[in-house]
Amino acid sequence: MSRELTPQEVAERSLIKKYRKELWNPFIAAVKRYELVRPEDRIAVCISGGKDSMILAKLMQELQRHTDHPFELEFLVMDPGYNPANRALIESNAKLLGIPITIFDSDIFDVTVQVEKNPCYLCARMRRGFLYSKARELGCNKIALGHHFSDVLETTLLGLFYGAQLQTMPPKLHSKNFPGMELIRPLYCVHEDDIIAWKNYNHLRFLQCACRFTEARDASGDGVGESKRQEMKVLLRELKKTNPNIEKSMFRAIHGVQLDTFPGFKFRGQAHSFLDFYGDGRDVFGQDDP
Repeated sequence: MSRELTPQEVAERSLIKKYRKELWNPFIAAVKRYELVRPEDRIAVCISGGKDSMILAKLMQELQRHTDHPFELEFLVMDPGYNPANRALIESNAKLLGIPITIFDSDIFDVTVQVEKNPCYLCARMRRGFLYSKARELGCNKIALGHHFSDVLETTLLGLFYGAQLQTMPPKLHSKNFPGMELIRPLYCVHEDDIIAWKNYNHLRFLQCACRFTEARDASGDGVGESKRQEMKVLLRELKKTNPNIEKSMFRAIHGVQLDTFPGFKFRGQAHSFLDFYGDGRDVFGQDDP
C-alpha cells in the first residue's frame, strides 16, 4: 500500500506536475531568459506571507534541487508589525510547506500608519531597505521578490495613467544603496491567476497585506477602495473580456520599446530629446524611416 503524501509533498509535486506548464515552465523561462540565478549565488528569498512570496520560495527550492549549478538560499521573513495571528499564520504555512524561514522584526507599520501621502510607496521602500540589510548580514548577494507577470503590467499602467511616465518593473536590478547587492524577480513570467489556482488546489490560506489600507479596500465592496494598483487589476480584467490577448500584447510591447518613435526618453537617469538626434535628418538611432 502506497504512503499518503504530506501537504508539503503534494504542494511540491503539483508545482512540477499538475501546474508544470502554468508555473514551473514560465518560472524557469524567466530564470534563464533574464539570467537571474548564477552558480554560487547566495539568494535571500523574501517572504511576506502572501501567496506570491510563498510560491516563489517553493519554486526556488525546487530549482535548487534540480539545478546543475549549485547556489544557496536563505528564506527571510520581515515582521513589519503583524498582529500575533498573522505572524502565526506565516510560521504555520512555512512549517507546512517545509520552508526554513528566518524571521526578524521592524517597526514599519508604526511608521507608515502615520503617513497620509503615498504610505504604500514608503512601506515598500522601507521593507526593501530592511531586507537588503538583513540579506547582506547573512552573506547574500541577491534578494528575490515575488512580483509576477500581473504586477509588471499593472505597474506599467500605473506609471502611464498616474505617474506621467512610460516605465515598468525590470526582471532584475542592482541596488543603489547596497553596493554588490542585486534584486531579482523570478516570477516575472508567471500569471497571478495560476498562482491562485495552485493555492486553491492545495487548500492553502496565505496572509494578505494586513495593513489598514488593504482593510479599507476590502471594506469598500468594489475590490478597489483607495488602491490604484487594484484599480489597474480590475481594468485589465475588463479589457480581457473583449481582447483576451491584451496581457500578452502588453508584455511583448515592454520587451520591444521603439525609442526612435518617442519625442523624449530617459536612459540611466539622463533625459534625452529626439531633437538631440534629429539634426542629421535621421531618427534617434540613425535609421531612415521605413
